[in-house]
Amino acid sequence: MPAVNSGQVDFLDINQQPSALAAYGVSLEAIRQRLHATTATGALLIGGDVVIAIMTMTPGQRWLARVLGNHVMRPITCFLYDKFAVLLYRWNRR
Repeated sequence: MPAVNSGQVDFLDINQQPSALAAYGVSLEAIRQRLHATTATGALLIGGDVVIAIMTMTPGQRWLARVLGNHVMRPITCFLYDKFAVLLYRWNRR
């Protein structure tokens, strides 16, 4: 992934660093249910907003980030991400 390789995005394994987002008041269970990220300015992003932010930094996907993140599509994108995240979480719990 170009954004990771360039150093723009760092992934943390929440199982190895369970207190990584404690300063934001985010529970470990909430982190396991949906993607969470912090921006360079310290803002917390959750769910579909994380996906859009990563797409924005990924060459070849910026156009998709603009489509999925515009003011009309963003609520739909976040809703669909949340539905997917619930299913993925349940599947992983099994």
